[in-house]
Amino acid sequence: MTYKSKFGFGCMRLPQTDAEDPTKIDQELFNEMVDLYMEHGFNYFDTSYAYHNGVSEVALRKAVVERYPRESYKICDKMPTWALTSKEDNEKFVNEMLERLGIDYFDVFFVHNINTPWYKLAENADSFEYVKNMKEKGIAKKIGFSFHDHAELLEEVLDKYADIIDIVQIQLNYLDWEDPVIESRKCYELCVKHGLDVYVMEPLKGGLLVNAPDNIKKEFNEFSPNKSIASFALRFAASLDNVKMVLSGMNQMDHLIDNINTFENFEVLSDEENEFLKKMAEKLDESVAVACSECGYCIDACPEMIPIPEYFTLYNISKNRPEEDIYKLYFDKLADEKVPADECTYCGTCLEHCTQQIDIPEVLEKVCENFETGFSPYAGSP
Repeated sequence: MTYKSKFGFGCMRLPQTDAEDPTKIDQELFNEMVDLYMEHGFNYFDTSYAYHNGVSEVALRKAVVERYPRESYKICDKMPTWALTSKEDNEKFVNEMLERLGIDYFDVFFVHNINTPWYKLAENADSFEYVKNMKEKGIAKKIGFSFHDHAELLEEVLDKYADIIDIVQIQLNYLDWEDPVIESRKCYELCVKHGLDVYVMEPLKGGLLVNAPDNIKKEFNEFSPNKSIASFALRFAASLDNVKMVLSGMNQMDHLIDNINTFENFEVLSDEENEFLKKMAEKLDESVAVACSECGYCIDACPEMIPIPEYFTLYNISKNRPEEDIYKLYFDKLADEKVPADECTYCGTCLEHCTQQIDIPEVLEKVCENFETGFSPYAGSP
């Protein structure tokens, strides 16, 4: 496998015509991005039943399936584990996904987002046995699961199912490599131990690594002025031997072009670059108030529909760039058809949906305290 073949197109954050409505895909721009991606010899697309509230699969059908020969591309899709209520649901969802995509087989199929509560749902629905049968019938060429939890749970799952799967998709980036919550390194090493391919999601941690504080951006530029911050993160993941695919969710053409350049001219990370990234990870860890990847699963789970990632983003900006008038934006959001952060009822429904294992109710309380004690809408900016 060449390093070039490791670059996958993630379809979780596609370009939109309406930033507030995830179902409003900018199909024309997405088609253009697909064309450039395919033109340069890349062909792997990762989607899910849940992405863009179900519209990602439809957009992928329009951009790829209806415009390219079936043998020229590969599609990965995922079982919506959280929605499983019975064994029969497996086939129901798979048939719906095949119909949305307009295909008759998946190149890769995952049981989606295995964590402690959802692993139980997958077990109750016999989903691992179901995807094993999908592979035996040719409905899926390769199978596995995506994972968001501690290494201890991953070891438990692999001890039971490693013999029947091909791939584990994990969150892996240089910030989470030694993180005691995400445990990227430990999870990677468990997959290696079991001889499984590793596919990487969140190599940029939802953009957190590229939207770094200005002082960190400056250090990157001084260290290597001709390389983008994103390229370092992608190369960190792709340089690992057992990593066979690195996904990047792109919604701008310049992001795609930069990533194409990274993989077409791939350079394995040097020892010096690895040491530099360790230092940057330490500084990022100190500067980021909330390590949210903005996946948005928590919003769908929240009974109050609080736009949690947006509030976390404002909170991070207020901590890193206090000179910006972010306080006014916070209060404008409260007044402009947004559900206030303080409407959290502490029900905890969001917790099992958080891929970063953030204590969302607790952090939302900190967000409210930060803005409401630091700014009075009547007194002006602090």
